[in-house]
Amino acid sequence: MPEQQNTEHKSIWKDEYLKWICGFANAQGGTIFIGKDDNGNIVGIKNAKKLLEDLPNKITTILGIVADVNLHETTEGDFIEIVVEPQPNPVNYKGEYHYRSGSTKQELKGAALDKFLLQKYGKKWDSVTIPNVSVADLKQDTFDFFKEKGIESKRLSEDCRKDTPEQLLTNLKLIDNGHLKRATLLLFHPDPEKFVTGAFIKIGFFRTDSDLLFQDDIHGNLFEQVERTMELLLTKYTKALISYRGLSRIETYEYPEKALREALLNAVAHKDYAGCTPIQISVYSDKVMFWNMGQLPENWTVEMLQKKHSSIPYNPDIANAFFRSGYVEAWGRGIEKINENCTEAGLPLPLIYYNTGGCWVEFRKDIYNHDSLKELGLNDRQIKAVLYVREKGRITNAEYQEINEISDRTSSRDLEDLTTKGVLRKIGDKKSAYYEM
Repeated sequence: MPEQQNTEHKSIWKDEYLKWICGFANAQGGTIFIGKDDNGNIVGIKNAKKLLEDLPNKITTILGIVADVNLHETTEGDFIEIVVEPQPNPVNYKGEYHYRSGSTKQELKGAALDKFLLQKYGKKWDSVTIPNVSVADLKQDTFDFFKEKGIESKRLSEDCRKDTPEQLLTNLKLIDNGHLKRATLLLFHPDPEKFVTGAFIKIGFFRTDSDLLFQDDIHGNLFEQVERTMELLLTKYTKALISYRGLSRIETYEYPEKALREALLNAVAHKDYAGCTPIQISVYSDKVMFWNMGQLPENWTVEMLQKKHSSIPYNPDIANAFFRSGYVEAWGRGIEKINENCTEAGLPLPLIYYNTGGCWVEFRKDIYNHDSLKELGLNDRQIKAVLYVREKGRITNAEYQEINEISDRTSSRDLEDLTTKGVLRKIGDKKSAYYEM
């Protein structure tokens, strides 16, 4: 059997293969076969019995773990099987930390090593304490803002107005053994970038991917960043339709305000701050894209990301503070709520995907209206069909002929043009085929 995620084949033994054992121990465990080629064929080893005696001692002495070492004697030749169990504590090979990911081994360094060690010890990045910073260094206005938001949402009682900053931080579990956590500085310090590189938000308006018209960098603590970013999104980067109901002025934004805020809060709470890269928001004439650095959990697919984006392991202390302040209703329903907001506003569901080392949420304008479809060069028959699909969910060739009173040949030509332009896509073949957005 060829090599897989949890198996490794080596034709001979070299002591450097202890790195592979280290990698398995730090990941999900695995098995190394000595005396097999890459395809799993037995090639045999001459010194099998000596290895059976030497390897357990080497593994224990150098790596500090115990692994099962088994000798298999076959007609094709002898081979050694080394069974490595996942270890609860980090394992190093002469000071190096190796990790098995997929079918490859990598040496962990820098931010990746920091994250790995924290996870092994049951900690999150935002729960690590920072020395030589006191509560007096934090911003009192942000504490007042937090209290007002929490009381308004009924997550905090009126009595919290009397709480000192120390009491509030203790209740939020943002102090550990008298020291402030990283999350505390991100949430309440006037300049968290003194301690965390890249802890800010970049927002820009693009004519095309390479043509940036204008941009803003939003600094300050996370509460200030969220408020300022939402203000810029709604007043500078997108437009609002003004209408009146009696004497009341009504503003209808291009994108639902609640959906944009939810996406922004998700980006802030899910960001991998160890990566030192700011959150980036790219605004175009027809879409808004949120990006935050972060790795997908092991074994996750893109489909799982689209369904469970709010369940990606995030910075729990930051998330808890947002929840207690009333910024979010509850973690875990973010994508569901965003979808609901977009549907109510008559917009397409946002695209959610993983690319360039992070997670994207992409809001799109409603291009499926008569004027926009006309600009795409669609004829009246095609526009009628697209609006039909928007209402019904799909259309067949026969239905296209019926609603437009045309021949099969003309219908087929129109539908092929719609798929070429990326407006509709064809599902199935021949008589069972249909078209959807």
